[in-house]
Amino acid sequence: MDAVSDPTDEFSFLPEQAAEAGIDAPIPRGERVSATLPDGRSLSALRYGDGAPVVTLLHGAGLNAHTWDTTILALGLPALAIDLPGHGDSSWRDDLAYVGRALAVDVAVGMDAWTDAPQVLVGQSLGGLTAAAVAASRPDLVRDLVVIDITPGIDSNAGPSQIRDFFAGPTDWASRDELVDRALAFGLGGGTRRRAERGVFFNSRIRPDGRVEWKHHFAHLAAAMAANPAAAAPAGPPQPDPVAAVLGLSGWEDLASTTAPITLIRGERGYVTDADAAQFRERVPSASVVTVPAGHNAQEDIPADLGARLRALAATD
Repeated sequence: MDAVSDPTDEFSFLPEQAAEAGIDAPIPRGERVSATLPDGRSLSALRYGDGAPVVTLLHGAGLNAHTWDTTILALGLPALAIDLPGHGDSSWRDDLAYVGRALAVDVAVGMDAWTDAPQVLVGQSLGGLTAAAVAASRPDLVRDLVVIDITPGIDSNAGPSQIRDFFAGPTDWASRDELVDRALAFGLGGGTRRRAERGVFFNSRIRPDGRVEWKHHFAHLAAAMAANPAAAAPAGPPQPDPVAAVLGLSGWEDLASTTAPITLIRGERGYVTDADAAQFRERVPSASVVTVPAGHNAQEDIPADLGARLRALAATD
């Protein structure tokens, strides 16, 4: 039975993912953990390995903690992957504040609960802006900061239009197979149907009525805005497009006030242009900038290479 129809344990795909990536290493134990935020919302995460986490990872918009699975297999160290609010098994935010500084407050609660030492904190896209905000506001939690394929103020037209169009459709579906077909039709899903099946399995849920819906809030917001932009806007001051906001926020102040060493990893085919990288070097001269043969989602394009890089970074004094 395939991944889209088998209600299997969420960690049962790890051996398959390791073999697919050519990773010959023991499969770590995985567990899902949850913490209650001060306002009653829930923050969910995946913890891997038997020791206290050394590396904590934050995913991008529209993804979830499982996007890091294969990278963590290659990492070979105890790790924590957090579902950002509005994604995965974490609660949605009623205020729609899916921006780095707001999410950082929630992430810090989870890191306080699930880690016992400063982390190599890794964030991709929205997770990168969130990680920078955590590093700035809670330096006690962060040993090193790694930002993947995002810089503050990046051109919001660099790539999200495809994502916006992908999610601006029905909010529920008859089956996960329909979602897989849609992902593949938009050129998403990792290049093979099997990978798309896994991604859909992790990123969707079956409602009590039997219909399937995306777990993350962004899909529902994008669909509502596409159907009726005026009606989708919340009461009060005008709110930004939740997808454009992910890539358009300015977090230079967070990076400037971060005391931990900073590394920017940009994909050759990602959203960070040469001009963006040059601006990053100018504004954060102490940071390292590394270019890798990947797109925006480096954790899915080159997980073995990325895991090895993070392992080497974690091993440094």
